[in-house]
Amino acid sequence: MSWRPAQDGDLAAIHDLLRRNVASSMFLLINLRDHGLHGAEAKAMRLWVRGSGNGGVAGLTNDGTLLLQSSEASATDWHELQQLVEQRLAETSSHPQVGVLGETTQARRYLAATGLDQHPKRLDRDEPGLALSLTDLDLRSLDRPQLKGATLHPLSAAPRPMLVQWRAAYHQEILGTPAAEAVAVASQDIDSYLLRDSHRVLNIADRWVAMTGFNAQLPEVVQIGGVYTPPEQRGHGYARCALALHLKEAHAAGVEQAVLFAAGEAAVRAYRAIGFQPIGGYSLILFDHAPQPAMAGGASAS
Repeated sequence: MSWRPAQDGDLAAIHDLLRRNVASSMFLLINLRDHGLHGAEAKAMRLWVRGSGNGGVAGLTNDGTLLLQSSEASATDWHELQQLVEQRLAETSSHPQVGVLGETTQARRYLAATGLDQHPKRLDRDEPGLALSLTDLDLRSLDRPQLKGATLHPLSAAPRPMLVQWRAAYHQEILGTPAAEAVAVASQDIDSYLLRDSHRVLNIADRWVAMTGFNAQLPEVVQIGGVYTPPEQRGHGYARCALALHLKEAHAAGVEQAVLFAAGEAAVRAYRAIGFQPIGGYSLILFDHAPQPAMAGGASAS
């Protein structure tokens, strides 16, 4: 079953496949929603499908990030896809492939089939996945003395320089972004969050202590990303509190489900405490010759 460029007539099958695998397809779904099949912006995609669209979907953003969703693809299929990726990059850009994002088993098979598992990488991480029906959101762990009086605010309520500093630290700690690039990328991220109203900041006793947010959002499901607590504030449950309050807000607005991919065992423990349950993993691979893609970002917590 060969890959071919997606056509408008494939959209129903594409959306069916992605919705059935929503936890590992949020970036593909959001990109399609925001840019369609023919967008020219940096984050828009060239989309390929296998068969009628139900056999697999792969999207290469215009900045060189490959997004995967094809559980039955063979090594031959992945090798054929890589040839299309390289051809597309040669035609449209002067930079090499930035990275790969996808469900862990698929991403690892793709890397092995194409030889990219041997390529030097800036970041190469498998993140455990978790999901939560928001009717099962458990707020009991927030009833702790150190969380008394906690309030959640839009990012606009907090000092922007502090938020940029936090996000730059996140980029270096979680995404492996070089220090020389981190502040500029972080500044762009914070501006995007402010524009989309996608993130929140937690205040306790007149101190800003943690940030949380949604890096992808559909009417019924959100994907959590960019959760951060400064090192000096960790160990008190602040990130868990911020996220729980943000999810409570989202549920009141009609969101039914939340998904995330955690950046460490401490994060997994924090999210399990408010009701999240394990699902399949997600992999984030960034090649070391490439600039940091603004879309990437996992979820980390104290």
